[in-house]
Amino acid sequence: MTEQVKMYGAAWCGDCVRSKALLDRLKVDYQYLDVEHDQVAQARAIEISGKQSIPVILFPDSSFLVEPSDLALTDKLIEGNLLPATESME
Repeated sequence: MTEQVKMYGAAWCGDCVRSKALLDRLKVDYQYLDVEHDQVAQARAIEISGKQSIPVILFPDSSFLVEPSDLALTDKLIEGNLLPATESME
């Protein structure tokens, strides 16, 4: 079991850029692993998903998403209670 969200991706991948931007915008605590420059990360992403598609996003409960839409990724983050608490406007 992983302690935080891990995202396997590459800078040239549009879906990776989009998912990374969403995680950043939502202030999710995650680790980014660049499969283009890290062969161990590349092998792990394939091992997790069973295919060579990115991004692969691994969650603390060992579940994962491959090439998720922003809606699917947000839903999974909510389901896993992985969004940080927001500050009160009071």
